Amino acid sequence: MHFFRRFPAWVLWLGGLLIAAAYICFFYYTFVSPFSFRWRAIYGTPTYPEGYDVRGIDISHYQERINWEKLRNASIGDAPVSFVFIKATEGEKLLDDNFNRNFANARRNDLVRGAYHFFVPGVDPRKQANYYLSIAQLEPGDLPPVLDIEKKGNLTTEQLRRDVKIWLDMAEAEYGVKPILYTGYKFKVDYLNTPEFNAYPYWIAHYYVEELEYKGKWTFWQHTDCGKVSGIKGFVDCNIFNGTFQELMELTLPESASESD
Repeated sequence: MHFFRRFPAWVLWLGGLLIAAAYICFFYYTFVSPFSFRWRAIYGTPTYPEGYDVRGIDISHYQERINWEKLRNASIGDAPVSFVFIKATEGEKLLDDNFNRNFANARRNDLVRGAYHFFVPGVDPRKQANYYLSIAQLEPGDLPPVLDIEKKGNLTTEQLRRDVKIWLDMAEAEYGVKPILYTGYKFKVDYLNTPEFNAYPYWIAHYYVEELEYKGKWTFWQHTDCGKVSGIKGFVDCNIFNGTFQELMELTLPESASESD
């Protein structure tokens, strides 16, 4: 205490204020700033990356009943909802409760639609692919089949790559087009960032950033899981297509893609 008595009171007050300001800055940049995008999305007005004209959503049974009349006229930011990815299957026998209704309603309401499979590591990829193909029943004008891969499970990296490639090859053989590969930024870089997987249209999941850190080629960007869209209660994943609407349509299945040889 004798040490502090050497200084005038104003010096001690100033020192205390500087320490408090330094603590506040440290706390903000360490604990607040990294999550501010998410907090703003949840509690404030959603903001969406600028410079993109073609936007869409992805849905599953978590969105419950959807008002498709409202959704078909909805916007994300200043762009209309143009496409919707719909969860179809998971593993070798799980059908999303709302898939059939959502898939039919998307076509009925003139939205470009896609169907995705949630990949379960450790389950026979051939059985998973066959199950998805038996359920999805994609038609001309639909987006290519989509594989959602988020977990490595107990597989080695080599086993994961082998099984994912088996699924992708079977879906490509069925429809004659490269399937879309969905995974997170870090997962892609760690496990699937090799030439054979870079050949597929990449749908990247990377939330709460103003611009992508991923430097490779990408086709879709899922930029938030806290979007708000007319016709859907609660939050929904929002996506960007990296191109024009015409280019989106060029990505869809042609008339001959759904016909078996």
